[in-house]
Amino acid sequence: MTDFLPADAKVGLTNCDREPIHIPGGIQPIGFLLSLSADWLVQRAANTHPYLGIEPEELLGKSLPGVFAESAVQLIRARISMLRGEDSVERVFAVPLLSDGSLFDLALHFSGRSVVLEAEPSKGDQVEVSSATRNILARLATCRDVESLLNEGARQARALLGFDRAMIYRFAGDESGEVVAQSVARGFDSFLGLNFPATDIPQQARKLYMRNTFRIIGDASAQQVPIVQRGDGEPLDLSLSLYRAVSPIHLEYLRNMGVAASLSISIIVNGRLWGLIACHHHEPLMPSFAQRSAAELFGQIFSLQLESRLNADTSDYEMKARDVGNRVMSAAAQDPHKLLDAEWLWHMMGDAIQCDGLMVHMEGEIAAAGLHPDEALFRKLVERLNTEDAQVIHYSNEISRYLGIEPLDNGAAGFLAIPISRRPRDYMVLFREEQLRSVRWAGEQAKHTRQTDDGVELTPRKSFEAWKQTVTGQSRPFTPPEVGVARSLRTTLLEIVLRLSEAASEERRRASEQQKLLIAELNHRVRNILALIRALMSQTRREQGSVAEVVDTLESRVKALASAHDMLTAENWAPTPLRTLFEVELQAYMSATRQRVTMEGPEVSIQPAAIPIMALVIHELATNAAKYGALSDSGSIALKWHCDSDRNLVLNWQEKGGPAVQKPERRGFGTTIVSTSIPHELGGEASVDFKVGGLEACFTVPARHIVAASGPGTSDAASGEDAPATIDLRGDTVLLVEDSMLIALDAEDQLREMGAGNVILAASVNSAMRAMEDEVTLAMLDFNLGNETSLPIAEELREKGVPFFFASGYGASDVIPPEFASVPVITKPYTREQIEQAIAQVRG
Repeated sequence: MTDFLPADAKVGLTNCDREPIHIPGGIQPIGFLLSLSADWLVQRAANTHPYLGIEPEELLGKSLPGVFAESAVQLIRARISMLRGEDSVERVFAVPLLSDGSLFDLALHFSGRSVVLEAEPSKGDQVEVSSATRNILARLATCRDVESLLNEGARQARALLGFDRAMIYRFAGDESGEVVAQSVARGFDSFLGLNFPATDIPQQARKLYMRNTFRIIGDASAQQVPIVQRGDGEPLDLSLSLYRAVSPIHLEYLRNMGVAASLSISIIVNGRLWGLIACHHHEPLMPSFAQRSAAELFGQIFSLQLESRLNADTSDYEMKARDVGNRVMSAAAQDPHKLLDAEWLWHMMGDAIQCDGLMVHMEGEIAAAGLHPDEALFRKLVERLNTEDAQVIHYSNEISRYLGIEPLDNGAAGFLAIPISRRPRDYMVLFREEQLRSVRWAGEQAKHTRQTDDGVELTPRKSFEAWKQTVTGQSRPFTPPEVGVARSLRTTLLEIVLRLSEAASEERRRASEQQKLLIAELNHRVRNILALIRALMSQTRREQGSVAEVVDTLESRVKALASAHDMLTAENWAPTPLRTLFEVELQAYMSATRQRVTMEGPEVSIQPAAIPIMALVIHELATNAAKYGALSDSGSIALKWHCDSDRNLVLNWQEKGGPAVQKPERRGFGTTIVSTSIPHELGGEASVDFKVGGLEACFTVPARHIVAASGPGTSDAASGEDAPATIDLRGDTVLLVEDSMLIALDAEDQLREMGAGNVILAASVNSAMRAMEDEVTLAMLDFNLGNETSLPIAEELREKGVPFFFASGYGASDVIPPEFASVPVITKPYTREQIEQAIAQVRG
């Protein structure tokens, strides 16, 4: 202890927790006390005359061998050498301390550098007490649960020591105490079920209960005997003393209770002060030294047995809770959304920690079930939790006090928060309803004072009659085993989130690898496309026909390349027919050479996961054929496929009649894609043979990537087939929203060719909104406008009843929100046929 009051200071309302009860300066008149220096000189003495016939002052400075018999001194030295640890005490029975053979029982311990010796006349009952103690401990061993152990402990403590009342006193989380078991003589007041406030036992007394587990007050009215010391040194620390004098306030407390003698034995469970065995007697009573030593041993055995029972109960409870944790982990590992299913979590967690409701905060989302506070208060609770230690389970049976607010009116009074992630911190919070209850106190809890000449002094209360208090705004407290289970569940939940995070990380890693491949292919493809467009322009320029016809031919070839690009980058595909893949990739080269490309095989479709790889391979083959192979000259390509007996797809690509083929001197990226993609990504086979007469390739795609039934083909809008009759826009005012000026001018030209006399151009949402102040009869909206989208424009047009359609450069309609799913979407670079189809659709 530190910061104690001076020994002569008055104890008041503000300093009672600093009363230096470990250095009272005196002892109870139970026996005598000597304090010895390292060279065996007496430094302090108290109450020696009744037992040794020598006044304490006469003993100061004397050597111990000059006071006690030589045999006694040798025995004392031997026992002192056995002291181990700061708080160890040695007890010796029936020692012939004086030359006349008088027998004394001794207690020895260290206090700082001094040896403290306490002694009293021996009653010679140690054998009898030892036998009784064995019987008592045997009775305790028959108790199979905590309640029976507590009741039997009170009975046996009273039987061993002979007090009128023996109680088992248990401390609560707020350090108040409750009498949970007792054995009481007839006619003596019962304290069973009464609660005592935490202030009845100051903090310094609780610390002494941990160091010195046994305490006796033989006569609450007896005067303490002062300790006489040599010189002006520090007062002797009597923390481990058997005879330590008692605080006057505590003595008055006992007298007000009608208690003349008391005894307490500390109950220590798992290294903490669990409670006390407290004994009271209506008149002075001093059990023998042997009885008191046996009582101390009884307390140690009782504490161990209680700890064993409590730990067994906790172990059973934790085993059930682990089962809950395992079920939660198993379910959440398969379905991460379970962690936001508050109803499911509530029922699962209720099997581990009883609760009346539950809320989850995860990645900004909140889910709730059962009894719980509103969302605003819950967010306030989460903010407060984020200021606390992240490694600790935080809980309270009074949430209003924790948050510093008025009690809630929805019944949620207690909470226990389990962190389920490290950063940012997310929580699962269990709630308990308010529990209105009446607490029976042993007298009113308020401290009492009295006015003296020196001011206001603290006095103990005088009434211990049962006093009821109605407690509101609190729930049933969360017990230490429940908090322990919450810690275990925290570990489980963190492991779940970590696994999910690792799975997401692995998925990101795979996606990153695929992205690298696609970026490399994109770079390669862009270079090829630029070169191919240049070649297309060069070849198309040589074709016969009008300028308009040449432009249309070039436009159709560029559109075919765009369609192929769409198939590489689209998401969430359905199975796509193999024939469609070929047509899309070869469309750019088929206008003049279609009769030289033949396809033969059953109607089969490719699963979505395999489409990008297949498209890459086919594109590389088609590009190579157009640059160097059959399609670069007058040759032909034969595509044949079938399914073998294992339902694997076998695909043959054969080129004939083109330039003589030479095996490349180096293996480029395109060759790598063709020869390794299907084996590596799809688990199939690939062979490429650079024959002089034409390249031949054979691929085997495993059956798991193949669907026998034909999937959806290309859309009418994309293919340009079945085009509707020419649209006439004469008399229309068309709003054209496009943020690229070149694309806008091209689209405007096409709209004007359809007859539109008034086309209003807008590059942003604001400019489009201003344009709609005039009457608009049709609108074409580019969906993505830099940092914004055209959704506000679409909502306004829908409100006005103006038909409209979207344009997108992403090649997929799934960028459009569900509420506009029925609106047509044309893809860039778009043609007049696409625009006409979209207009026909929106106008019915």
